[in-house]
Amino acid sequence: MKIAILYTSKYGTTEAVAVSIAEKLKETKDVELFSLNKNIPLNINEFEMVILGSSVYMGQVSKKMKVFCKEHESVLLQKKIALFVCGMDPDKEIQKKELKDAYPELLQQNAIAAEFLGGAFLFEKMNFFERAIIKKIAKSTTSIQQIDREAVEHFVYKLININNKT
Repeated sequence: MKIAILYTSKYGTTEAVAVSIAEKLKETKDVELFSLNKNIPLNINEFEMVILGSSVYMGQVSKKMKVFCKEHESVLLQKKIALFVCGMDPDKEIQKKELKDAYPELLQQNAIAAEFLGGAFLFEKMNFFERAIIKKIAKSTTSIQQIDREAVEHFVYKLININNKT
C-alpha cells in the first residue's frame, strides 16, 4: 500500500512526528512525506492512504492544512485517511476540541485513526512576542518537549492493523 503523509509544521515538531510515523510504517509499507509548507506538486491520487498532520498554534490549526483539506476533500474521502495534530495543551477536553476543529467533519467521520500526539515549546525558534506569550500562558521559560510517544505508537498500530485487514 502506498501512503502519503502530508503535514504542516511551524517549528518542526509536527515534522518530527510525521517522520517518526513514516519510519515506523516504512518497515512494512511504501511511505512518502510531504510538507505543505513547501508547495511541492503532489498528486494524491497516487496514494491509497493519506495521513494528515498539523500543528496547533495558539489554539488554531495551520491555515495551509485547512485550505488543503477544503480543496481536496472529495479526493481525500475516496482514500483511507488518518489525522493527527501536535499541540501543547495538557487538558484532554481541549485536545479533543483542537483535533475536532483541525479537520472537516466529513474527513473525521471517515478517518481510520485520529489522535492528538503532544507537542513542544521550542523557545530557541520563537520570536520575542511568542516567547512572552508562552511564558505568560504556559508559565514556562525553557523549551519543553511533550510528544506523546505512546499515542504515536497507538496511532501507527491502528494504521498497520487496518492495512493488514485489507
